Amino acid sequence: MKLTEKTIESKEIFDGKVIRVIHDKVELEDGNTAMREVVEHPGGVCVAAIDDDDNMLFVRQFRYPYKEVLLELPAGKLEKGQTPLENGKRELLEETGAVGREYMTLGKLYPSPGYCGEIIHMYFCKIDRYEQQQLDEDEFLNVEKLPLSKAVEMVLNNEIADAKTQCAVLKTYMMYDRLKKGNDKI
Repeated sequence: MKLTEKTIESKEIFDGKVIRVIHDKVELEDGNTAMREVVEHPGGVCVAAIDDDDNMLFVRQFRYPYKEVLLELPAGKLEKGQTPLENGKRELLEETGAVGREYMTLGKLYPSPGYCGEIIHMYFCKIDRYEQQQLDEDEFLNVEKLPLSKAVEMVLNNEIADAKTQCAVLKTYMMYDRLKKGNDKI
């Protein structure tokens, strides 16, 4: 099997500030057709930032789709003209006031590949220093520090629901452990 689908027709359903919704008719491998709904998103970035005492920076903020406050890593949508890493550095500074050093990629995450084309780029860094927080005018959040081991425990106990945060915390824990043992270099 080739495991591919060919787009036959494409219709834009919605074009908003952050997302675009497309309704496509596709031809399947066996010649039959099916309908696909796709949410196009510019992509995102998140940063797992750790200080010299092995504390990780988090933000706690209200998330409208769930109508609840979530604990997350600093993150945001990708802006045109900047690399994912540049976006990550910007988001870390804007949301927490932290400036990182020794950035390392944690890879990328497809949060919901069944209908959404968003790709989230994840990074790890050590915190170099703090400057002034630079929140967007519609952004309200609290910054929190948690020991990395506590963050891992919270992920495993389902106390952190955000997918990008779960993934980046666990990847950071695994990579950071190797870095501290000297098996890898940051």
